[in-house]
Amino acid sequence: MTMRAFVTGGTGFVGANLVRLLLQEGWNVRTLVRPQSNLANLSQLDVELVKGDLTDPNLASQIEGCQVLFHVAAHYSLWQADRANVYRDNVLGTRNVLAAARQAGIDRTIYTSSVAAIGTGKNGASVDESHQSPVEKLVGHYKQSKFWAEQEAHHAVKLGQDIVIVNPTAPIGAWDRKPTATGDITLRFLRRQMPFYVDTGLNFIDVRDVARGHLLAVEKGKTGDRYILGNQNLSLKQILDLLASLTGISAPDRSIPLWVPLSAAWIDEIVLTKFGKTPSIPLDGVRMSKQPMYYNPAKAVRDLGLPQTAIAEALQNAVDWFINNGYVE
Repeated sequence: MTMRAFVTGGTGFVGANLVRLLLQEGWNVRTLVRPQSNLANLSQLDVELVKGDLTDPNLASQIEGCQVLFHVAAHYSLWQADRANVYRDNVLGTRNVLAAARQAGIDRTIYTSSVAAIGTGKNGASVDESHQSPVEKLVGHYKQSKFWAEQEAHHAVKLGQDIVIVNPTAPIGAWDRKPTATGDITLRFLRRQMPFYVDTGLNFIDVRDVARGHLLAVEKGKTGDRYILGNQNLSLKQILDLLASLTGISAPDRSIPLWVPLSAAWIDEIVLTKFGKTPSIPLDGVRMSKQPMYYNPAKAVRDLGLPQTAIAEALQNAVDWFINNGYVE
């Protein structure tokens, strides 16, 4: 029997890689797209597109006939002005999607959360799925919205739904069309727009491994559990040095204290917006870099068999994709 998947967020970075993997594995794919969505990431793919929104009241009828739901879609924004849309799409949207899946008789749902919902360890310590920062300690509306969206998933599990939660770290690779915050690091490096760096760090993973982790969660995930889809903890300086070794572009060798970008972001987003200026530096994005965001993916590696592709390979794929798609002049 050919499996049919319903995918939200298929036009995005993780979603586009997941859709490609599903097709490669012989699945039929139906994906929800907003009327205004950029469909470039799904161009020429054999997928069924259904137009709609995460909060549509008739979503169940669009999901019917599928066995597995991959709820990947999220509103990622660190701008203060976007907070209402962030909560609407990430929390209320997740509530509606899960209710629609229950009504449509979906067998298993994979909910794409984020390590943003987990929080960070003290002084940059690496944490696993058992860690949970208090919601009020999560920096910014995006992270807090992902925490509350996870609570929607846990509530649905209590109602009897089969839901597995996956928490990707910072994915790297092709099809990062927007780009994401992680892709923006690579892109700004390629454009030679990073003369300095901040002393922070992230856990990075090849986006193809994130996609594979979703399929492994279908096969091996435990209902109600969450799995960190991550790989290697690296400082921002280490990532820039890796990019330098791959491209021949010199990496910045000087760090700047956090108060410099923090002050610039505060002036940019809080002060100048009052005079009609479009901000370019999100204050919450700078605040997040106060300490490294390091994670331990051992549970997903052990229980799911999550691949651990070398980060250098993922970065090379990202570099090639950005160059080949005209992002770098």
